[in-house]
Amino acid sequence: QVQFVESGGGLVQPGGSLRLACAASGSIDMFYIMGWYRQTPGKKREQVAGVTTDGHTHYADAVKGRFTASRDDAKKAVYLRMDNLQPEDTAVYYCNEPQAAANDNWGQGTQVTVSS
Repeated sequence: QVQFVESGGGLVQPGGSLRLACAASGSIDMFYIMGWYRQTPGKKREQVAGVTTDGHTHYADAVKGRFTASRDDAKKAVYLRMDNLQPEDTAVYYCNEPQAAANDNWGQGTQVTVSS
């Protein structure tokens, strides 16, 4: 089973940017789509972005135009560029493939805090 380790989170001011990275323990090219998700305390985890093996992306309305998902299958990595961050983007961010997500199998995530 492929494991994912997220990194790149931190504290940023409103309007700032971060680039999250997700390193996989094995090949990810078998996963047609890789997703980015986020969760805040007391709320259900939500998917914010997805990227397919052929580079197609989709985004939740809340992040559309501000977040950009990408992947490098040769490096076994997935990325999330986040621009114009807002306080409501504060959350723990995770990457995952759909089956593991459905099985509620997650990594440790990376904390993103947007605050002045």
